[in-house]
Parts: sequence; structure tokens; C-alpha cells
Amino acid sequence: MDSMPSQIGPEGIRFDFQDGCRVSLPEGAWHLEIKDLLTQNVLFSAESKGGFIASTKKYFVPFSLRVKSGDRVILDHVMTLRDQEVLIDTHLGGVGDHIAWMGHVEAFAALHGCRITCIVRPGLAELFQTGNDKVTVSDDQALLERAYYARYKVLIFFNDINRDFQPTDYRQVGLGVSGAYILGLSPQDRRPAIRIAEGGRPIPDKYVCIATQATGHNKYWNNPSGWQTIIPFLKEQGYRVICIDRDRVSGSGTIWHHIPHGVEDMTGQIPLSERARWLRHASFFIGLSSGLSWLAWAAECPVVLISGFTEPYNEFATPYRVINRNVCNGCSNDVTLEFERTNYMWCPRHAETERDFECTKLISPSHVEQIIRQLISDGPGGV
Repeated sequence: MDSMPSQIGPEGIRFDFQDGCRVSLPEGAWHLEIKDLLTQNVLFSAESKGGFIASTKKYFVPFSLRVKSGDRVILDHVMTLRDQEVLIDTHLGGVGDHIAWMGHVEAFAALHGCRITCIVRPGLAELFQTGNDKVTVSDDQALLERAYYARYKVLIFFNDINRDFQPTDYRQVGLGVSGAYILGLSPQDRRPAIRIAEGGRPIPDKYVCIATQATGHNKYWNNPSGWQTIIPFLKEQGYRVICIDRDRVSGSGTIWHHIPHGVEDMTGQIPLSERARWLRHASFFIGLSSGLSWLAWAAECPVVLISGFTEPYNEFATPYRVINRNVCNGCSNDVTLEFERTNYMWCPRHAETERDFECTKLISPSHVEQIIRQLISDGPGGV
């Protein structure tokens, strides 16, 4: 991003709304006022001899700004996004983060009538190429250097004590709607438009998809007989069981997880749009608090989501959420705990005790079976 604001005003004044409201004043005698038009709060009002001024709040705020010289109003500008070039940067997020937030990006473009360039992590752009002429999705980070009228970072911000980058702590509201808060939208799930690979139903048989791998040990279903019990149960119900994890084996240090015995192995570096095709036609999906669960939701596949690490509000709404409230749970959304992103074995309350990771160790196969039976009983219209 250029250090100088992109919009050229009168008498050498420059301004824009890239990461907040930014104003550059040439040398002189000025008075600058920055206002939040929604709350009607004056956020900044001061005399200046020139220089660079930026708002502390970097998320969406409907700003106005006024520059005066003596009694003369030199610039009086209300932020209007209609037909403007706007950047939304999500590229540091995970796969699930992107899917959680892209629906909010689409809603933001529709609400404001702006032209959005959304930067995503490498390999994800093809999933979101859905023909929306208001939103260009790209993984070309060179686009970050272009000048825009406004730009916003939609991301999980750790240690944002003053709430300068997000109006609410993501732990309080959940991953799914944290992007909505940053973009000034109502907090609700917004399913994104995704590309489904061509080919229709991939196999004629009745099948379910599962994903058992995750980025941290706390996200796994750590009951030692969990998947080993559920796979035969699913087959008894007449389903083929397709594992769509990327990795057959994943882990860290001395802890490694293998996909369950008895599944049909479809692991590998397969485009997410192809994964979405399998999910679109599956009877349902069973997964964890991970990116493939979000993909299943986006593909409109019923989701059985097994997680004790996160609160249910952290993810999209599903009636088939599995959590055991009788044991330790929800540490990921506990605002008194700081998530250690590089600690694969993060268990902040019970690390190195017999209770470590009990949040999913004590989710029993019987519990999951009951949820699956409920889903089957509900039928296609039950979700």
C-alpha cells in the first residue's frame, strides 16, 4: 500500500479510506475533523500545520472528513463506496476462514455497490470464481500494492486489546461472523457462492464424506475408538465412506494421525472445487472444526461437526453439532486464554495431565451415532 493516500483533493490535500481514514495535509494552517457518521461521534478534531493523520480504527467505519483553513471549508467529504475500487485482504487466513468470510465480502459488495478486489491465499482463487461481476477474487499479492479508495483486512487479530482492527474479539462472536463485524454487516452466517467442479454425481452409490485431519491436536476427535467405531456403523447403514482429507498422515513431533481404517482413500492435493462436487452429492459429511467442514457447509451438504475445542457458535449453524458439556470445553473461545498458534499440543487448562484433550476424548462414538441417526431420520429437508 502506498504511504500516500490515493484520493487527490483541493490545495494539495490527499485522503482515502485504506485501513481507516487517512489524510495528508501540506504545510499550512489547517483544521481537520474526522467523524463517524453512524454514531455521530467526532473521532478527531485538531489544528494542524500539515502532515499525515490516520484514524486508529482500521475496520469499516462510515467516515466523513472536513478540512478547513480559517473559516473556509476546503474539503468536505463523506465516504461513499458506490462504484469505487475497494480492496478486501483475507490472504493470511486459513481455508475455513476464507469460506467463512467470502459470503460477507459478497454481501458488502452488494450493499455498497462497489467493485471489490479480494486477495486470498494461494490455491483458493479458483474456488470462488463464480461469475460475480462485483467481486474479483485473486491470489496475486501484487494487487496489494495498487491504490484503492478503501481497503479492509478481514482476519483474526490476536492481542488487539484496543479493538483497532476488529470491533469485537473473534473469541466472543466466533470465526463465522467475525468478518461481518469487521465489514460493518449484521452478524449472521452468509454462505458464499463457490465453484462446483463439473461432472455431477461422482458415484451412483449412496455415500458420505469424512475428514479426520486438522491443524492442531486439539481439533482432532481424540477418542481412541471414535472413527474405528463410526466407519463400520456407517457401512451398516448402507453408505460408502469416502475420506477427503488432503493428508493421509498428519501431525507434529511424536504425535501423528492416520486416516481411519476402512475408508475409501481420496486424500491428496485435489482442487477444492472437486472436493465440493463430492460434497454436494454426499448424503452428509462428518468432520471437525476445520476447513473441509466449512467447504461442506458452502456446498450445502448436511454437516455433523465434532468439536469440543470450539464453542458451537464459532462455526456455522448446524443442527448436528457434537460437543460434550460434561467435560472441559470451549477453550478456543475463552477470552481469558491466548491461543498459542505455534503450539500443536495446545491444551491450556489440562496440558500434560490425565485430562488433556478430554473435550474430544470423551465424545463417545455412541454420542456421534445418535446425532447421525437424527440426521438420517430428519431426511433431506431436516437441515
